[in-house]
Amino acid sequence: MQIYLVQHGKSRPKEEDPEQSLSPEGMADVRRIAETAGNYGVPVLTVLHSGKKRAVQTAEIMAEHLKAEQGVREGENLKPMDNVHIWADKAAGLDRVMLVGHLPFMERLASLLVAGKPDIRVIRFQNGGIVCLEQVDGAWHIKWTLMPRIG
Repeated sequence: MQIYLVQHGKSRPKEEDPEQSLSPEGMADVRRIAETAGNYGVPVLTVLHSGKKRAVQTAEIMAEHLKAEQGVREGENLKPMDNVHIWADKAAGLDRVMLVGHLPFMERLASLLVAGKPDIRVIRFQNGGIVCLEQVDGAWHIKWTLMPRIG
C-alpha cells in the first residue's frame, strides 16, 4: 500500500498574485518531476488537493503525467494547519492516492505516519517534490522521494 505526498510547486509572491498561482519556475519543476515519475510508471489512481490554486495546478500537472485513472479533486483537511491525525487515520485505507498540499501539513503527516509523532521531522519536503510512503505489516516507511533539487 502506497501513498504519495506532494508539496505544491513554487508559487508567485502574494503581493504579485493574491491567489499565489505557480510561478514559471514552479510550473517547470512540477512538470519535470511529474514527467520523471510518469516515466517510472508511478501508479496513481487519484490526486487530491487542498483547493488552493497552487495546489490545484500542481495536482492537475501530476494527474496528467501520471495518468491518474480517477482524476483530480479537492480533498478535505489538506490546508497548511489542518489536523494531520485526520489523514493518518484514513491512510491505512488508501492506496495509490496522491495528496497535494502545503507545509507544515505534509511534513507533519509524513512524520506522524513514519515516526508516530508529527513534530519529529523525518523528511524535508521541497516545492513540487514527491515523497512515497509505503505501509508494510502495519508500519509506514519512506520508500522513495523525487525532488527538484539534490542540494
